[in-house]
Amino acid sequence: MKFKYIACLIGLVLLSSCDDFLEEEPLSELSSDQFFSEPDHAYSAVNSLYRNGAPNMTDGGVYNGTPLMLGAYMSGFFTNEYAGQELHVSNTQQLTLNGENIGGYLQDRWKELYLGISRANNAIKYIPETPELTDAQQNQLLAEAKFFRAFAYYYLVRWFGPVPLTTEPYESLDNLYLERSPITDVYSLIESDLTEALEQGNLPKISMVENGKRVTAGAVATLLADVYLTMSGNPLNANRYADAATLSQEIINGEYGSYALTQHDETGGSIDFENSAYNKIRKGDASATEHIYIKEYDPEIGTSSYPRYSYPVALASEVLYDITNGAYQPSSQFMDLYNPDEDLRAQERQYFHSTYLPTGQTFETAPFFWHDDTAIFETANSGKDFAVYSYSDVLLIAAEAIAMSSGANANAVDYLTQVRSRAYWMSDAAVISSELSGLSTDAFVKEVWKERHRELVFEFRTWFDIVRTGQFPVSDAPGSISFVNAVGHTTEQGKQIEEKHMLLPLPGPELQRNPSLGNDNNGY
Repeated sequence: MKFKYIACLIGLVLLSSCDDFLEEEPLSELSSDQFFSEPDHAYSAVNSLYRNGAPNMTDGGVYNGTPLMLGAYMSGFFTNEYAGQELHVSNTQQLTLNGENIGGYLQDRWKELYLGISRANNAIKYIPETPELTDAQQNQLLAEAKFFRAFAYYYLVRWFGPVPLTTEPYESLDNLYLERSPITDVYSLIESDLTEALEQGNLPKISMVENGKRVTAGAVATLLADVYLTMSGNPLNANRYADAATLSQEIINGEYGSYALTQHDETGGSIDFENSAYNKIRKGDASATEHIYIKEYDPEIGTSSYPRYSYPVALASEVLYDITNGAYQPSSQFMDLYNPDEDLRAQERQYFHSTYLPTGQTFETAPFFWHDDTAIFETANSGKDFAVYSYSDVLLIAAEAIAMSSGANANAVDYLTQVRSRAYWMSDAAVISSELSGLSTDAFVKEVWKERHRELVFEFRTWFDIVRTGQFPVSDAPGSISFVNAVGHTTEQGKQIEEKHMLLPLPGPELQRNPSLGNDNNGY
């Protein structure tokens, strides 16, 4: 199904002295008890969450990129051609960011995430009171709402640390100014929401593609496994590796659906580069086996900006879009994380490209992974879905979590080997497995980190992993990576990372609106 924007303002009672003006109130003016008066209302409330809150973090404009690119800019590994115009880009790249110079940009993210939370709170409160909903429908909708509430808080706590925690809809002017809750409390809510969604929602154990693009048990389990992995690192250091390992292995073993890595096509015993796994993923819409949680785009509802980022501004005249922008251009140091000879992802027209084939014109390296043939050359309108979580992510979560909780055993080696052998197309999987099997736990985990930085670059994991591990990847030579302490490291932009940079500053406008947030702005 396609999720359309709805005009319903849920949970707000608009007072009027003209009670008889209309016999029926417009949908935009329905109170909560009126809105949740039939099953369609409950579905509309939850459907709105697919386009509000956490899902907004993958949306962006041609000039400013997407919110999830912010960490990539902070790392110094990526740039945006409009950095001079877009102050949130230049200030994060230069590590001069604070709650004022990018306060407006951060305020928009804060507002979007809390809007999603507010709508989820309304749904969670009133769905159980909606007439004619079956128990199964209630459980499903509540599970979806809790998934999206947890996801929104997950972004907030990783970006801002302690944040206000609310689980009730705003239905009055009382208690508007909330204090920041400890990080542990935020993660407790995230965990309980996802656990309840997984255990009580009876969500389908199939892929989102097979489920009409609705959230499934696999999507919830994957997000929860990622949460456990993150909780195990900085700043919480809660050691939930065993939970991450158990849950990710359940996903791998098929308990929440049938997932697998897309494989390369071969011609004459050799890989067909045009139909490599990465190009097959690029050319198709969301994969039923590779992609676990996706953000749905559709030309008639909400279009994707990502094809615009696949070419720099200088190539705009060669494509159908009015303008393109290298909003996610990797630096030379980032590209050096890949072995240029052995890693398929580093080859031209796989993950990246730098040559426009019709004319032979070269340009700064840009993502080829987002190149959409139809949008670029025919329609200037892309409806390709965006993969937020893929099966390769689950394999890497499992490999790291198992190693950290039980040692680098055969399962951990197998999961990492699956990801690496797909990339190192000329290497035998048995050889890769043998090399990994001889490593210590610490050395093995670092190999997982390396693969996360290479493999998940288009799922925007790089900065989150740097914060979580406290380690920054540095290329000693193309394809060779070592790790140094993130705090104190000088980025490719020549800026030194400080402890405060492990979080974003609170938005200045929000601090002015809510005095209960206090005076400490995460060290900024």
